[in-house]
Parts: sequence; C-alpha cells; structure tokens
Amino acid sequence: MKVLLLNGSPDSNGCINEGLKVMSKIFEKENIDYEIIQMGKNPIAGCIGCANCVKTGECFRHDLANEVAKKLSEANGIVIGSPVYYASANGSLLSLLDRVFYQSKNLANKVGASIVSCRRGGATATFDSLNKYFAISNMPIASSNYWNMIHGSKKEDIYKDEEGIQTLEILAKNMIFLMKSIELGKEKGLEPTYDKKIKTNYIR
Repeated sequence: MKVLLLNGSPDSNGCINEGLKVMSKIFEKENIDYEIIQMGKNPIAGCIGCANCVKTGECFRHDLANEVAKKLSEANGIVIGSPVYYASANGSLLSLLDRVFYQSKNLANKVGASIVSCRRGGATATFDSLNKYFAISNMPIASSNYWNMIHGSKKEDIYKDEEGIQTLEILAKNMIFLMKSIELGKEKGLEPTYDKKIKTNYIR
C-alpha cells in the first residue's frame, strides 16, 4: 500500500514539505509506503486540450506531469499540497494537475487529500480548488477534524500551529483507514461497478 505526496510549492523545503513530513511520520508508523515528489521551480505548461494523451496514454510534453500520472496509477492514495497564492493554489501546480488528471483514467477509489499553507488567509478557497480534482475523478476524499491547513511564513512556524499539526496527523490516519477499508472491500467483492460515463452537452 502506497501514498503519493506531491509538494506543489516551488520551495522544496518550505511549509508544505514540512506538512507532508508530518503526515509521512504517521505513514511510517503504520507501515504505509510513501513517496514525496517535489514540483520545484521548473516551469510547468498548462493543458492545451489537444487530447493527445487520450490516444497515447501520456501528455506529449515529457515532463513531471507524465511522471506523476504514472506513479499515481500505481498508488492507493495521493496527498496534494499547495501554498496559497492570491487565495488560490500555485498556478504551476494547477497546470500540472490539469494535465495529470486529464490523462489519468483509472483513479476510481484511490483516496485523495489536499493540504494548504498560508501566512493568514485564502486557505479554504485553495483547499476547495484542490479537492475538485478528486471529486470529478471518482476518488473518495479524506478529511480530518478541521480543514487541512497549516499557518506560517516559514517551515518552523507551522509547529506553533498545534491544531494544524494535529489536523494533518488525523488526516494521515483517516487516509490509512480509508485505503485499508477499500482494499478489504475489494477482497470481499464489494467494489462498485460503473456504467459507461454519460456526457450531456447543454448546447447542441
């Protein structure tokens, strides 16, 4: 069982990475494999809607998006982390996620979770935008006892946000419970089956 942890901040050693480390300690304790992927500072192009990935299985831009999509296909769950930029997620991260989720077709019943960090405001709007990727992909969304946010300007600050730290720890525990429950359900033959997706165009 494995969780993919995506640091969607250009700072590979900032608040989001530290928050992912908090969760990874819980995963280690419960013998859950995990991998932290750093998005870093490299530019990420947005999706152009060419649908090449539908034909070939991957984006024609051979960058981090294809790597993340491949690793997500092999994982049981994913945590996406982003700092708050103008009350939204990092733009490069959104470009990456658009392409990852557009090309990934077998995400049903993988557990998704998002975490956000900010100095002061905009966290809940960012949190909502990240969760929409899971909600459209048939993925159960893991929650905690509060919205998954941590506060601070630098990584040392987040440990002063004791409620935020506890929120991430509970989130990790809830992810583990969901992933194990889903696997148990599959073993018992309880996994749902789905009809072919119906698409309705409002303008014909």
